Amino acid sequence: MNKYMNEAEKLVQENLIDNSGGPFGAVIVKNGVIIGRGSNHVIKNNDPTAHAEIEAIRDACKNIKSYDLTGCSIYTTCYPCPMCLSAIIWSNMKKVYYGNTKEDAASIGFRDEFIYDYIDKLSKGIDDGTLKIKNIDRNKTIKEFDEYMDKEDKIIY
Repeated sequence: MNKYMNEAEKLVQENLIDNSGGPFGAVIVKNGVIIGRGSNHVIKNNDPTAHAEIEAIRDACKNIKSYDLTGCSIYTTCYPCPMCLSAIIWSNMKKVYYGNTKEDAASIGFRDEFIYDYIDKLSKGIDDGTLKIKNIDRNKTIKEFDEYMDKEDKIIY
């Protein structure tokens, strides 16, 4: 077994013992060194965003004191859900190594496929009633965007 995936798997074993969340673990590696670790803490933290990949990203960013994980790779025990894929992209990682498939996750009761299907429907203009999204008050909220655009000391990430 890959040594980094082995570390992610150890995190899963801890979760299976203490029921912190689902059977998911992830580590982030830069230059051959693990800089971030995370396991699913949805139940422990009462936080639906506390997936293993998100927790590993938070840990890595804290450890290197940066929001930018360029040059890093993530090793995760399962194919990342849409939220985690987005976070991986936003963090600038370019490599994801995963163990279990999204079909494996579905077979044990995780509903990621529902979100993939929803995103696909949205891209085709299909509203299936899952989520209502409505644009309101843009004339007010755009003012802060304009202010941000004019800031000379802004940091684009």
